[in-house]
Amino acid sequence: MVNKQQGTVKKWQDDKGFGFIETETGESVFFHVSEFRAQRRPDIGEQVVFSIGQDDQGRRQAKQVQELGFVQQKMAQKNQQIRQRNQKRSHQAEFEVGQKKRSFLGLAFYGVLILLAATDKLSWLVIGWYIVLGIITYGIYAKDKRAAQNNGWRTPESTLHILSALGGWVGALLAQTYLRHKSQKSEFRVTYYLTVVINMAGLLFLLAGGGLETLTDLLSEFL
Repeated sequence: MVNKQQGTVKKWQDDKGFGFIETETGESVFFHVSEFRAQRRPDIGEQVVFSIGQDDQGRRQAKQVQELGFVQQKMAQKNQQIRQRNQKRSHQAEFEVGQKKRSFLGLAFYGVLILLAATDKLSWLVIGWYIVLGIITYGIYAKDKRAAQNNGWRTPESTLHILSALGGWVGALLAQTYLRHKSQKSEFRVTYYLTVVINMAGLLFLLAGGGLETLTDLLSEFL
């Protein structure tokens, strides 16, 4: 409270519309009802906040007299708004850090696939499958987000999970990160991580020599 003082109403003459405030230093300061910022008359003994000014004749008097409780309430609301704003900024900073980590994870996965293909440990067809399905999955997430915003036809969550399990999980990860779609629903996130595990198991099966035909047969039985 810049240039503000705190005091107590010690005298009040309601018929004349003025009174006196005792400051914290014991000084008595005149104030007029026109300077009391409340939809009522002041009460003797109540605590107030005010600034020091002068009347038209240059005499000291209290200006902008406000109820202490009202001022404290306003300050508490302002402090709450500041805390909420700081929390929002903190959450945004954490989200951006997580965003970079998730993006790096997706790109690192593609990098590992390319390295495996370059060393003849994985077919380039598998690389193409992951990239194409990742793009398709990202696009379907984007379409579903638009539908959610416009009350349109929604893509079933089971479809999103199947795409993820088949290899589109990187596209799903980037969509959840940059589109902020399906990123808050904990149940969906748990199932999503399960689809990543399923897909990684399938990829390890291929690397172990299971072959594309065997994996296709297993997926057909599973689906």
